[in-house]
Amino acid sequence: MTSGMRNNAIDLVAAKKNKIIVCGTEINPNPAAEITWALILGLFRNMKQEIDNMFQGYWQTSIGLELKGKLLGLIGLGKIGTQVAKVAKAFGMEVCAWSENLDLSHANQIGVLPMSKEDLLKTADIVSIHVVLGDRYKNLITKKELEMMKKSSFLINTSRGQIINENDLIEALKDEIIAGVGLDVYNKEPLPQDHKLRFLPNALLLPHIGYVTAENYSKFYLQMIENLEGCLENKPLRLIS
Repeated sequence: MTSGMRNNAIDLVAAKKNKIIVCGTEINPNPAAEITWALILGLFRNMKQEIDNMFQGYWQTSIGLELKGKLLGLIGLGKIGTQVAKVAKAFGMEVCAWSENLDLSHANQIGVLPMSKEDLLKTADIVSIHVVLGDRYKNLITKKELEMMKKSSFLINTSRGQIINENDLIEALKDEIIAGVGLDVYNKEPLPQDHKLRFLPNALLLPHIGYVTAENYSKFYLQMIENLEGCLENKPLRLIS
């Protein structure tokens, strides 16, 4: 049993082969979209620096950026990407998107400009990742892609850490190839205490809390109990395998 309806740690092929039932739960997509905006706003308004400095007695130590008129580039326009796009529109931003299976009709309906991956990386002020990790998206962002991005741009990842080559990202941040990064996911979790990302001033880091809300956890636990009861009655619910 797992929370959500996907879990890469479970070998579903082996489970099916061995006739093992795998059940999941529903999950609210909006918390991931919300944490995406927490990271974007945190980077644009230098909140990490300003909060630290406030507790040290300082006042207004940096100058931030405005969102209005900026271009948000979404890699993935599913449920979460769509919610992020709608918020961007409310801020007065332009939005473009790319994925290998982008729904052009859906993009047009919500006012999002379809764009090639290369053009998105070269022109977006913010690149935010919202695709599901798989072979085609593993190491999607490497040194090559980071060097395409504008020096003033920010990269956001609330999807899965393996989508970005972490070593290439660290070097890009050190060399100021991009302005900064906002992360809620990592190659290895929990992130080791001595990990290089923890010591970069242009990295805003969260401990994978995109889905960690009281509302989601209430849903997880309630539906897990329902799943257990269903299995005991030989009527499994929310089957993944």
